[in-house]
Amino acid sequence: MTSQRAITLIEFVLKEEKKAPQARGKFTLLLTHIENTAKIIAAHLKKAGLVDIIGKTGHRNATGDEVRKLDEFSNQLFKDNLLESGLVHALVSEEEEKIIYSKKGGDYVLFFDPLDGSSNIDVDVNVGTIFSIYKKTENIFQPGVNQVAAGYILYGTSVMFVYSAGQGVNGFTLDPSMGNFLLSHPNIRIPKKGNIYSINEAYLNKYSPVVKKYLEYTKKNNYKLRYIGSMVADLHRTLLKGGIFLYPKDKQHSQGKLRLTIEVNPFAFLVKQAGGKSYSTKDNPNPLLIKPTNIHQRTPIVIGSRQEVNNFIKFDQ
Repeated sequence: MTSQRAITLIEFVLKEEKKAPQARGKFTLLLTHIENTAKIIAAHLKKAGLVDIIGKTGHRNATGDEVRKLDEFSNQLFKDNLLESGLVHALVSEEEEKIIYSKKGGDYVLFFDPLDGSSNIDVDVNVGTIFSIYKKTENIFQPGVNQVAAGYILYGTSVMFVYSAGQGVNGFTLDPSMGNFLLSHPNIRIPKKGNIYSINEAYLNKYSPVVKKYLEYTKKNNYKLRYIGSMVADLHRTLLKGGIFLYPKDKQHSQGKLRLTIEVNPFAFLVKQAGGKSYSTKDNPNPLLIKPTNIHQRTPIVIGSRQEVNNFIKFDQ
């Protein structure tokens, strides 16, 4: 009996690239740089409790969030690995107040959160990296529908690299013995419905009547609450098991808290490619069609299984 050889991430990307007549290999090189950066972050996370890289740095990032040492390390690593590559025109990071332009030039713009959920590092909860890739245009800010690719790296019991370049969603798991990401979750499809909802119910009294009524609906219908507090971890579970993830506006955050370009658009792109749906507001239902005006623009988001998101929308009519 013969066993089939596992496909590596780069082999998979190269195979997909051959289907595009205009491809010149630069997209594959960019993903290779992101992959290598993720491997280094994963290695450092495993040592987070052994060396002095956990905890806070004592200052806050561009949006007021407390910066942790591994946030700073991961952000700098992305800059070091990509700004000199000749592949990116600019980088847009959650940790930076301004757009970072590359002196080397390049064809792509990369939006990224170097370490989502980093407040959980000290207690060994899953964290991740989120990325979104656009072709360079005159205006850095493009609607999410223009994304060339988007994905995330989940640092957990295993390290997973999940991405889409507009032809479905595929997941790759890092084999520590080989040092390669191997195709482990081909053609991920989110279930059409699910009985898991994910939201920070500590803010219940601050939510709108619409959200409160929807949460009453979930309880009456025996939904299960699962909320980790790392967007990558919560949406990874939603993508594989189905259900719904909500981060709505509240009395303190009139536009929601998640960033449109760095957090919402990548996952809206991925979930759509996997057969799911996302919803922002009644005035701007599809987050992928919102044209951003600044790096840290925020928007409410409801995302997950198509039937579950449609159920929520009924409450918002």
